[in-house]
Amino acid sequence: MVSQLLWKLEKSATMLEGLTTKAKNIVLKKLPKKSKEIREKVDNFLEFFMIEPVSLDPYGIIKKLEHISNLSEERFKVFVKDLAPGMDKEEQANLVMGLSGAISLNQLAKVVRHYVETVRKTKNLQLGMVLEMQLPMIERISKALFEGTEALTNGWPVGDSVGCMVAARLIGNSKVREMEEDVVVAERKIKGKKVIIMKAKGPGGRLGKLGKAVEKLLKKRKVSKIITIDAAAKLEGEKTGKIAEGVGVAIGGIGVDRAYIENLATKKNIPLDSVVIKMSQEEAIQPIPEAVLKAVPLALQTVERIIENSKDTVLVVGVGNTCGVGNDGKAAEKAEIEAKKILKMLKKREEKEKKSFWDWI
Repeated sequence: MVSQLLWKLEKSATMLEGLTTKAKNIVLKKLPKKSKEIREKVDNFLEFFMIEPVSLDPYGIIKKLEHISNLSEERFKVFVKDLAPGMDKEEQANLVMGLSGAISLNQLAKVVRHYVETVRKTKNLQLGMVLEMQLPMIERISKALFEGTEALTNGWPVGDSVGCMVAARLIGNSKVREMEEDVVVAERKIKGKKVIIMKAKGPGGRLGKLGKAVEKLLKKRKVSKIITIDAAAKLEGEKTGKIAEGVGVAIGGIGVDRAYIENLATKKNIPLDSVVIKMSQEEAIQPIPEAVLKAVPLALQTVERIIENSKDTVLVVGVGNTCGVGNDGKAAEKAEIEAKKILKMLKKREEKEKKSFWDWI
């Protein structure tokens, strides 16, 4: 029984390691130089880790998390600049995101390999069965990470880009300015109300320091409401692209940006509204699905309705990875057209792979 189990586990571990190698090659393909030294540097960087700060005494934990997160981001940027100093800044930003995906995939493959070797050494059937039960979910996540690495490295819009896409559509042809690191803002009248729109700087893959940007803005301006737009994890059985409204700050991640906005809103008694577009966790990092693209106009209408029913001066924050999505209405339309082309290309590739498999059989 252990031998049969190990055969299946070994097969999955090898598949994950193969995906990690493919993800690494996608990143290397984007680099102008592909020497042995650069391959070794990328191999070593795939082992990069971030240690969470001590949280036994929770006071000041947000500042600690922010500090560690900033250090991590800076390390990624420095590494990419060292690998490709002459590369365009937007392409460098995409490469940073692609490396993040490859690192996650590498870590997953290593953990699975660790348990496979532990089962092999100890002949522990129960441990092997526990891992076997998790394999369908692990394989599903690993395939999504691989496709996400390809999309982010190439600068394709992903599911998580939808919040930025809606914000860019809201900006339209208004003047855009950078106000905080990797964050842009624009201002225009919508439904008779003055609206400030904020998003991460695109079209390179960035998340932006939205919390800091909101803090900086609220020191200068009074706003009657803050609306956040983001992708949200759906439950199995829910339809991808479904729109939901709620209250609170719709920002994922480790919670630093969310804490900044919540603290400011509580202090100044500012209402917090949120609009989310539902999708699975896998769809959030994969090329943006067609159902999510179709949801963009509906999300736009929902935000405009909330603005219409608000007092003057509303802050709208488009949350998420702005990979492939620029900073205005034209850029958003261009991103949608590009996303549809990519989906068609991926569908053809998938059909070709299936055909090749059956020909081989």
